[in-house]
Amino acid sequence: MSLLLGIDVGTTGIKAILINEKGELISSVITEYQFFTPFPLWAEQAPQDWWNAAKQSINKVLEKAGAKGKDIKGIGLTGQMHGLVLLDKFNKVTRPCIMWNDQRSAPQCASLTEKIGAEKVLELTGNKILPGFTLPKLIWVKENEPQVYERISKILLPKDYLRFCLSGKFFSDVSDSSGTSMFNVGKREWSTEILNELNIPIEWLPTVTESTIISSYVNKFASEETDLLEGTPIVSGAGDQAAQAFGSGIFSEGTISVTIGTSGVVFAAADKFYYEPEGRLHAFCHSVPDKWHYMGVMLSAGGSLKWYRDTFCNEEKLLAKEKGIDAYDLMMNDAEKIPAGSDGLIFLPYLSGERTPYPNPNARGVFFGATIRHTKAHFTRAVVEGVTFGLLDSLELLKEQNISIKQARASGGGAQSKLWRQILADVFNTEIVTVNVTEGAAYGAALLAGIGTKVIPDIDYISNNIIKVTSSTQPSANSEIYKKYYPRYRNLYKSLEKEFDLITELNAK
Repeated sequence: MSLLLGIDVGTTGIKAILINEKGELISSVITEYQFFTPFPLWAEQAPQDWWNAAKQSINKVLEKAGAKGKDIKGIGLTGQMHGLVLLDKFNKVTRPCIMWNDQRSAPQCASLTEKIGAEKVLELTGNKILPGFTLPKLIWVKENEPQVYERISKILLPKDYLRFCLSGKFFSDVSDSSGTSMFNVGKREWSTEILNELNIPIEWLPTVTESTIISSYVNKFASEETDLLEGTPIVSGAGDQAAQAFGSGIFSEGTISVTIGTSGVVFAAADKFYYEPEGRLHAFCHSVPDKWHYMGVMLSAGGSLKWYRDTFCNEEKLLAKEKGIDAYDLMMNDAEKIPAGSDGLIFLPYLSGERTPYPNPNARGVFFGATIRHTKAHFTRAVVEGVTFGLLDSLELLKEQNISIKQARASGGGAQSKLWRQILADVFNTEIVTVNVTEGAAYGAALLAGIGTKVIPDIDYISNNIIKVTSSTQPSANSEIYKKYYPRYRNLYKSLEKEFDLITELNAK
């Protein structure tokens, strides 16, 4: 067999999948772990948990497929972006990873922007410096944990730590590195200008290549810890959003992707580098060589519905367990009976702060307009509608940049819901399609491994033979209703912005 292994270092677990040279899924396994919030707005994980989970997922996915390590011709890596993993001179992790959804470094973002210059930051990195990104986390460590900072020998992103565990080598790719605030996105290389300004040795950072390049090989240690064969090629891979888009066929301008996972992303490919003048859109290198991508990111998309389910829907969870079905299905069946607009109930999905279009770590979740006649089903639908309005914010920014939009491809857990796809089509007022790929970023990573190892001929082969449209959802008459609700949604943030800051300050005391 000629198999390709895709590994995704996710927020909640390690996903490993095997595909063949035709792109057909052979097996898929997830091994879960937790992240920790020791203080409000903090989010951390132990990198060792990723490696332990990866070993389990790798071995189980091979066992499930009835395959051997020798059958794997290439490995592709992807994962949560922006996380700060620090190693000392002995290559030991010095502290827990500060994750993508950690918001503690807002003060460092402000000071870094002032020091480097807001216009220069956008010119070099294509983005504002945000608390989710890697650089402000690093400076937070310098200012608050100097004993840790003094021991730094390497700075890695989550998927690249897993690469180190597999190969002993330090590499990254252009897409993941774009989210560090230390990368020159236009030139596709580390920004020596920023590094020199902050006295950060470039030696601390991994070598960066395009996503399809073979960066390293499975070493003897990893082979002994897993069922992998020593010498198996590992391509550079990509950050989770660029890998997700690669696996959905977002290779060039015209087609966008909408991903509803824990976070929410509206993603568009582009042929050249430019940046949104106010930095409201992310501008990153794409996993497709010599391409870039632009995206808006919500921090709590599907995560908002999961929070709502876990906090308020124990009854549905118990009933679902009894019936052997998914609690989300019960929730959505009830929500489908509620009219568009949820009878005036609006949800702001800023449970973890926000990025697009409001880079504000102090933003908070809000239910607005509740009356005595609103039921639990109203609240469920309002959560879905609120998240979708948040995704529309990003779509509107893409339109402002004259980015071509001919088709929107939906993926992620939320896109599996027929109701959510319909709400998405109505709010966007555009056709929403799904494709035959449902394995997310891990699938994109496996395809990247196929390109890098020549098991898959080229990107055109993927477009023409592997990725196929499987469903289409057209806008309904509800589009007109949502056009009226969207301005109300937008105005709520503006009305509450100062209150978000005040409640955050009060909570800190």
